[in-house]
Amino acid sequence: MKNKIKTIIVEDEYLARDLLKRYLSNHDDLIVIDECENGFQAVKSINELKPDLIFLDIQLPKINGFEVLELLDYKPQIIFTTAYDEYAVKAFEVNALDYLMKPYSEVRLGKALEKVRKQLIENSVQSESPLNITTNFNYKSEALSRVIVKKNKDIIIIPVTDIIFFEAEDDYVNINSSKGKFLKYKTMKYYEDNLPKDKFIRIHRSYIINISFLKKIESLEKDTHYAILPDGQKIPISKNGFGKLKSFIQ
Repeated sequence: MKNKIKTIIVEDEYLARDLLKRYLSNHDDLIVIDECENGFQAVKSINELKPDLIFLDIQLPKINGFEVLELLDYKPQIIFTTAYDEYAVKAFEVNALDYLMKPYSEVRLGKALEKVRKQLIENSVQSESPLNITTNFNYKSEALSRVIVKKNKDIIIIPVTDIIFFEAEDDYVNINSSKGKFLKYKTMKYYEDNLPKDKFIRIHRSYIINISFLKKIESLEKDTHYAILPDGQKIPISKNGFGKLKSFIQ
């Protein structure tokens, strides 16, 4: 491999970063190009520097490791480094090459790096488009309490309580909230599965609404209904959605 593997370390603990750097210093084909202490720094650094590899902690200040991945528009290879084993399945669903449990040994790290080298060779060292990062993974987890979006260079954290409705838009979801409108590269199925069930209902193939913002249900004809929002906006309700809505509010 002629070119060195450009690497970014995303880790909020200094001692953990220092230990990882010492381990990596024994691998001549790798160079650490940046270190990040929180998720905001990580998103900016990864998108700008376009590393081949990131070592990514999960529990980070501001936004967590999985939320970092959702905001990337560049595809690096990923090795998670964490003290928590409960995220392992989720990590491999986002195509992580490895999952290192702290404290890990230098030998264990070396095995992870072998996977990186093999993958980079198979990919002809990032010859594919850098936009292939898997951000539409639909894992089951605890109910979402917030949604992280990127607008221009800003990262915005939206509590789900501030979201009025979700609208399908091609391969994206349009998030309509009190903070404004934002496009997110996700599926409606993901939000249907992961939003709090006591607050959000999918009333139509293209719409999920926050029941807290439902002002009334308007009937125009038989089997034709609309959800009316506080600003007067009308959201269509499918026959199946109307049944779910009636069951919810009764």
